[in-house]
Amino acid sequence: MGGSLRVAVLGAPGVGKTAIIRQFLFGDYPERHRPTDGPRLYRPAVLLDGAVYDLSIRDGDGAGPGQSPGGQEEWPDPKDWSLQDTDAFVLVYDICSPDSFDYVKALRQRIAETRPAGAPEAPILVVGNKRDRQRLRFGPRRALAALVRRGWRCGYLECSAKYNWHVLRLFRELLRCALVRARPAHPALRLQGALHPARCSLM
Repeated sequence: MGGSLRVAVLGAPGVGKTAIIRQFLFGDYPERHRPTDGPRLYRPAVLLDGAVYDLSIRDGDGAGPGQSPGGQEEWPDPKDWSLQDTDAFVLVYDICSPDSFDYVKALRQRIAETRPAGAPEAPILVVGNKRDRQRLRFGPRRALAALVRRGWRCGYLECSAKYNWHVLRLFRELLRCALVRARPAHPALRLQGALHPARCSLM
């Protein structure tokens, strides 16, 4: 056995978090969007580089900033959505929605603020979903990738949950980065160089 890893998939409602997880685990895509009724937890076993890992994948719908009547952001207790004890984060936004990108920016900042002192740095992979709607994107991919990698010091990748494009890649890259997080290199650098030929599969 390789051990266990806790992964949180977070982002604004409707960006495709559940669709990404379901493509990874079950190879299916819901044609009609149904809002997730509260956070869900999936517990698959994954084979990576010859070792089996037990994953806890948290679908974090509803976990994040919301708008109060006065326009101020309201955040739940970080302990309620596992910010403090998560090994790796996937922050998902819709490449056609600038508001969902701002949401991810706020999530990343919140993760940094609530991480306990002395806790190991958890890798963060920012994922632009709905690449199948490329013509409707709000900003150029290279500019966004550069901002995330250099400015936010996080990994960056785009995918299409609808067509299962780069879904396996994003989980493989994230997990491999989480497993080597004890090395001295920064997580953002490890995320960019961690990917190797596919050796990750659902057991």
